[in-house]
Amino acid sequence: MTHDPQLPRRIIHVPRRFVAEEWGGTETVILETACHQQRMGWEPEIVTSMALASSPTDSYGGIPVRRYPYMYPFFGLSASDKAAMDKKGGNLLSLSLFKELYRAKDVRLFHAHALKRLGGEVRTAARLSKRPYVVSLHGGVFDVPAAELASMTQTIEKKFEWGKPFGALFGSRRVLEDANHVICVGQGEMELARKELSHDRITYLPNGVDTQRFQNGDGSLFRATHGIPEDAFLVLCLSRIDTQKNQALLVDAFARLAGNVPTARLVLAGPQTQPEYAALLQEKIASANIDGQVHFLPGIRNDDPLLLAAFHACDVFVLPSRHEPFGIVVLEAWSAGKPVIVSHVGGLRALVDEGKTGLFVDPDSPSAPEEMEAKLRTLIDHPAMGKAIGAAGRQNAVDHYDWGRIIARLEEIYQEAETHAKAAK
Repeated sequence: MTHDPQLPRRIIHVPRRFVAEEWGGTETVILETACHQQRMGWEPEIVTSMALASSPTDSYGGIPVRRYPYMYPFFGLSASDKAAMDKKGGNLLSLSLFKELYRAKDVRLFHAHALKRLGGEVRTAARLSKRPYVVSLHGGVFDVPAAELASMTQTIEKKFEWGKPFGALFGSRRVLEDANHVICVGQGEMELARKELSHDRITYLPNGVDTQRFQNGDGSLFRATHGIPEDAFLVLCLSRIDTQKNQALLVDAFARLAGNVPTARLVLAGPQTQPEYAALLQEKIASANIDGQVHFLPGIRNDDPLLLAAFHACDVFVLPSRHEPFGIVVLEAWSAGKPVIVSHVGGLRALVDEGKTGLFVDPDSPSAPEEMEAKLRTLIDHPAMGKAIGAAGRQNAVDHYDWGRIIARLEEIYQEAETHAKAAK
């Protein structure tokens, strides 16, 4: 597809929050997308809230970030309630951010990475300025377990929401229906979206990975930094510390493994979106008497060389999530040539080929810890198998998920959105 060379160059990405200290898969996707768009000659920028941030302006990889004041329009919220909503799922309101979007000039397209009130602000700004907008569903909307939804709304239970008129004003419930295109990072999400929405402007576009960047890393540096012996069998889980990510299952499995393999080590690294869950994990670790074999680390910044080193240091990467729309960290582990063990849930079911590019565990099985321990023991006893799975995973990442391929398809989606916007005028 070709596009009009006279198009404005600005592309405005709008996530709910964007800070290095709380980095996750969504932030990685947005930044990689923006950097590739910049190399293509566009002028991407990130406009977001001040949630968890200390500065109103920033720059990541040469991409400008502007942040705006916000609030949660509920009566009776405590400081801890607000902090919890900042960490996960908060339905924020930012009139100054909306004002910035509405006044923005020379915008080619708005790309929303959030729904609810913030998504409504993007929708309304786009409609008023007669510019197209697309929406990416990163964390699952239609394909989310009931327990996960309940955990996201627990903070605001029995709180009076005075912000509903703003949701109505911005058309928050119309964000997906009115979007010029909806992008789903999970195949299951796309299938459900096609059933729920009245239009067919819906595309499955998986996350990507910079396979060249993750090809090399200093695993010995990571082990030395954290006191992990070179001969230790190292299990890595790099993910938000959150009930959704289900590190408790991995801790239980590792506790069983550690009793038989005293040289085994476990690294749990990631920002704490649920501090109480982090405390629970610490209690489990202490109760199992495996403190000396488990390394509990904060999140690693995307631009920190230790991120690459962590993947190359491990013998296996594990993602034990209860729910996972996609799982970009699996692509990163594959790109480092590492075998993966993942939960048989959500987007992971379509992403991993059992026995070829990874191994599955059912997180809902009563025997899940035993099953995971058995998979870990298999990789310990058969190192050649782990190398073969890791090599196959890397080839899969190169063939199907390299960012160059993903961004080319995203550009086609943008052009389809622009065509729809013109026809709708």
